[in-house]
Amino acid sequence: MTTKQIKLKIVTPERLVLEEIVEQVTLPTTEGEITILPDHIPLIIGLASGDVVALNDGEHMPMAVTGGFVEVKKDSEGYTLVVVLADFAEHVSELTDDKIAEAKARTLELQEKMQNKEIVDFEHFASELERSLTRVRIADKWRTKKYRK
Repeated sequence: MTTKQIKLKIVTPERLVLEEIVEQVTLPTTEGEITILPDHIPLIIGLASGDVVALNDGEHMPMAVTGGFVEVKKDSEGYTLVVVLADFAEHVSELTDDKIAEAKARTLELQEKMQNKEIVDFEHFASELERSLTRVRIADKWRTKKYRK
C-alpha cells in the first residue's frame, strides 16, 4: 500500500529539528531548488543554504538551513521518506529579532576577520558567515508571510 504523503525528517549534528508527515517539501540543493512530492524517485543530493519549506494542510513550515545532504527514498510503510542532514537548521519562528541582530553583527565581525590573512581558520569563518547570512536572508524573506510556527 502506498501512502500519498511524505515523512520529513530534518536533523543537524546537535538535534532533531523536525519530524513530521507533510504533503510536499521544497529544498535548496546544490543543483537548484527542487520540490519533493509523494512517490518521488530515490535521490541523494547536496543541500545548499536557503530555506526548506514543507507544506501541510495549506500551511508552510519554513526552516533556514545551511549545508549537508538530502536523501529521498521509500520507507517500509510505503511513505516517501525525505531525510535532510543539515549542518545547521532552525525554524523561521526561532529567528527572533535579537537573533537576527546578533547574526547581522556576527556577519560584519566575520567579514572583518576574513580580511586578516594571518587568521588560519578560514573554513570555520566561511561556514559561520554563511550561517549568519542565511539566517538574516531567510528571516527577511519570511517576515511578512504566513507560516505555521
